[in-house]
Amino acid sequence: MLGTTVIISSIIVPLMGGGHVEKADVINTVLFVAGINTLLQTLFGSRLPVVIGGSYAFIIPTISIALSRRYSSFVDPHRRFKASMRDVQGSLIVASFFTMVVGFFGFWRIISRFFSPLAAIPLVILTGLGLYAQGFPQLARCIEIGLPALVAVVFLSQYVPHFLKSRRGIFERFAILFSVAIIWAFAEILTAAGAYDNRAPQTQFSCRTDRSGLISAAPWIRFPYPFQWGGPRFNAGDAVAVIAASFVAIIESTGTFITASRYASATPMPPSVLSRGVGWLGVGLLLDGLFGTGSGSTAS
Repeated sequence: MLGTTVIISSIIVPLMGGGHVEKADVINTVLFVAGINTLLQTLFGSRLPVVIGGSYAFIIPTISIALSRRYSSFVDPHRRFKASMRDVQGSLIVASFFTMVVGFFGFWRIISRFFSPLAAIPLVILTGLGLYAQGFPQLARCIEIGLPALVAVVFLSQYVPHFLKSRRGIFERFAILFSVAIIWAFAEILTAAGAYDNRAPQTQFSCRTDRSGLISAAPWIRFPYPFQWGGPRFNAGDAVAVIAASFVAIIESTGTFITASRYASATPMPPSVLSRGVGWLGVGLLLDGLFGTGSGSTAS
């Protein structure tokens, strides 16, 4: 989920006109709201061990808002970022009411009665494969870092557990975190050794560990708060696009709920629980709009 948060923020914030400071603030906000949404979902929603984080389904409508011509009059990039973020906030708030109505009023309970584990499998597969379209092309930007990272994830998650045969499942659960730590140390060694000193600027930006600007731009302590970018603005066209993305997030989350219940050896999920989980997913979407995360949420 940490990778998803950084990738989504890195895609949408520059298009809105934000720099390193704005990107660090958005990442901070997404993580903060994700913690609140996960707490609400596990206590009052589906009560399953799922994490509510950023969704790729909202990237396309957010990009369409960020690239709108109505922001061409802004000369200051920071003002342009705030204006576009306020429009995204308004669209997320409208889409949240749609999601809450579908969940809390029982409409999703009627639809989910026709779901089965066989129907949930394509949902989860498409959700996972959809991430490759966003992340895998970026591997080619720095092949000497990306390829070892891919090998490390596969090796730690698929082969090491068979060699060690531990009942705790440490490597199965934390393979990605271990891989990130190992590859980051490898990239830091290459950067300190001067392997990219005479390379192209784009290669240095993708491969060096001192080019992202997030560490220098992020404050030590920062608490996000509602309407930190200003009051939300509402646009009918933007709201319709985000509502369509929220429906995709509902389908993704439904497949995740069913899969999580199976992995947790829980009893088969009643349709009412699925509908309740979708309703609280809408509450999380409302918090996304109030705090200004720039993207909606889905279950992971």
